[in-house]
Amino acid sequence: MDFAPSARALELIGRVSAFVEEHVYPVEEEALRAWDEEVRPGVGYPDILVALRERAKAEGLWSLFLPDERFGPGLSNTDYGMVCEIMGRSIISPMVFNCSAPDTGNMEILAEYGTPEQQERWLQPMLEQHSRSAYSMTEPDTAGSDPTGLRTRAELVNGEWVIHGHKWFTSGAVGADFAIAMVVTDPDAAPHNRASMIIVPVDAPGFELVRSVSFMGESGNSGHCEIRYDHCRVPEDNLLGGRGEGFTIGQARLGPGRIHHCMRMIGVAERALEYMCRRATSRSAFGGILAEKQFVQDFVAKSRMEIDATRLMVLHAAWKMDTYGKREARQEISMIKVAAAQMVMRVLDRSIQVLGALGMTDDTPIARLWREQRALRLADGADEVHKMVIARRELNRWADQPMTFPAQQRAEETYARVSVPS
Repeated sequence: MDFAPSARALELIGRVSAFVEEHVYPVEEEALRAWDEEVRPGVGYPDILVALRERAKAEGLWSLFLPDERFGPGLSNTDYGMVCEIMGRSIISPMVFNCSAPDTGNMEILAEYGTPEQQERWLQPMLEQHSRSAYSMTEPDTAGSDPTGLRTRAELVNGEWVIHGHKWFTSGAVGADFAIAMVVTDPDAAPHNRASMIIVPVDAPGFELVRSVSFMGESGNSGHCEIRYDHCRVPEDNLLGGRGEGFTIGQARLGPGRIHHCMRMIGVAERALEYMCRRATSRSAFGGILAEKQFVQDFVAKSRMEIDATRLMVLHAAWKMDTYGKREARQEISMIKVAAAQMVMRVLDRSIQVLGALGMTDDTPIARLWREQRALRLADGADEVHKMVIARRELNRWADQPMTFPAQQRAEETYARVSVPS
């Protein structure tokens, strides 16, 4: 395993870093205010972000996440992950580079499962223009971490899907052109074959955007919306992939997405550590600078060790996905989802503590990043669910093994777990 960035990745890391420093950081707060003020049905991005997106596209820093060379640059998960870390340092960076969720996941499954007609109608505007999408799976009345329990139904009637149900935390709905909804199409099938993915234009009859859900105190265009499908009608051809394949497509969508999330979290943690260190080396209290205090040194040392350890875990998961595929890397993907989400909250909390009262304000990006990142211990599966799955897979490996075995076998088993598919 060699985690040195390729020449192409190294060049992109440098260019994305320079772009963020020059064009993104100076306008972060202005862009976030414009997002709340300007984004609305029919308007996917505020003017300031459209201008930045056009600049990024002109510089070739566009849709870097797509491994499919038909639509993107064809970077490996490992190389893109390293670039993604830089994007994660700012809330607005992923939008600037057309690499923000849920659009990334939606574009990936449209590229992999969409028909040529669906790709022309829905994918190309997202790749070439400023079209946005939503992902509509979670329901207020069912467990969000268990998609086999979904209740929203879609029935095929006279060549149309008629959808009826209630969703919330439909990510990206304000300003989106369409949603990809995961709905039950075969209620009597096996649990993992009940649901399908259906493309739903936001102007379809019966699609009602009820509200943008207040999110960790943010009441603007949070991007997490409540949706009602009131006998919403869309053409039969809007089925994405095969009927009953919703769970399979959803899992395919989540694999790369979790790598992206985790590498962005590392970028957030790096920025939080930077603020912590800058404050510690410039602020005096009780007869000396904060950097001389043992508890601050402990904060800094723990943060550096945790960030670097998590980065290695994420790069290993990305390497395994690149080398062996999504399925073989699923244990590593579950592990990094938990590790990164918990690590970034610890580092952010320490940064706030060192910043003091300033850390509680939006005069620095740290408090806002804390609010945004807390959701990632729930999004794409709660920590507790991932840990349950991790434990089950680990226990299953030993279910039929004897109680004792030679040390050599134990060493071989350990090596096999970290280097090749189970």
